[in-house]
Amino acid sequence: MNFQQLKDFIVNKMRMSHIYQPVMLIEILKKGGYASAEQIAKAILNHDPTQVDYYKEVVRNMVGKVLTSNRGITEKKGDTYSLINYEKLTKTQTKELISLCQEKIKEYDNKREGSQWEHRKRGRKLISGSTRYKVIQRAKGRCEACGISIKEKSIEVDHIHPKSLGGKDDLSNYQALCYTCNSQKNNKDDTDYRYLDAEYEHREADCLFCKKQKQKGIKNENTLAYLIRDGFEVTKHHSLIIPKRHCKDYFELTQAEINSINNLIHIEKEKLQKLDKSITGFNIGVNCGEDAGQTIFHCHVHLIPRRKGDDKSPRGGVRKVIDGKGNY
Repeated sequence: MNFQQLKDFIVNKMRMSHIYQPVMLIEILKKGGYASAEQIAKAILNHDPTQVDYYKEVVRNMVGKVLTSNRGITEKKGDTYSLINYEKLTKTQTKELISLCQEKIKEYDNKREGSQWEHRKRGRKLISGSTRYKVIQRAKGRCEACGISIKEKSIEVDHIHPKSLGGKDDLSNYQALCYTCNSQKNNKDDTDYRYLDAEYEHREADCLFCKKQKQKGIKNENTLAYLIRDGFEVTKHHSLIIPKRHCKDYFELTQAEINSINNLIHIEKEKLQKLDKSITGFNIGVNCGEDAGQTIFHCHVHLIPRRKGDDKSPRGGVRKVIDGKGNY
């Protein structure tokens, strides 16, 4: 890409959901056509003084992919990025491109009035790259609020229950949000979280599943949920995944509890398939209300392993909860 093409990209074609692209180009131009992810991250830190590791992930998974894979402006070798055809630029052209990028940053800063950094001022510790990866992978690379792809807008890992109000650093309390949804949540969410921890500790003395948490037989658990085998199993290894908090049914679960339950379901599915090679499928089901078949009014999710031949006619699966509706 020559000078005129780069100039045209910066002036007319650069689409910004943050200041990362012009900052990265400035750093590569200043460093003689090459810059490592750490150098680019430190350059970003000049505009937002937070942890370098966070911005190395930004460079590698966001802006680096945009400028390298999507735009073909830079190329990557190891952990270093280089500007294609940098050696063909004159010093004057390099200075002009840097100046144009700086203008882009200034325009964006003036437009956002500093709000693009608000979500980084919540006094939370650095979320590790591996944890960030798990959260974004769980969300399939999309904002869990609006659904936009990470390819279109930067995705942040956010605390559901804010860290500043006692929220835990736990996978169940993380969600993937794009910058816009994260900012809107922080600015507009007036939920009173002061009593949320106490709510999660709620148990009913006469509830079978509340009492079960203190007994033997728990196969796996995390902060907000646990897994046991069903006492009246439909198939071998039929499991129940249960929120620790006493809540009536699925519709009373918080997002953090849903995350916890889903996490245990995925882990158990992998374990069972390694343990029992005859398993070829699963049914996942929840009964909500007496007329839907619920008998214990503490939410629980069924994970039922299926095997070839365990039902003469498996077609329809969960549709068979109504007699005769399995075949259609």
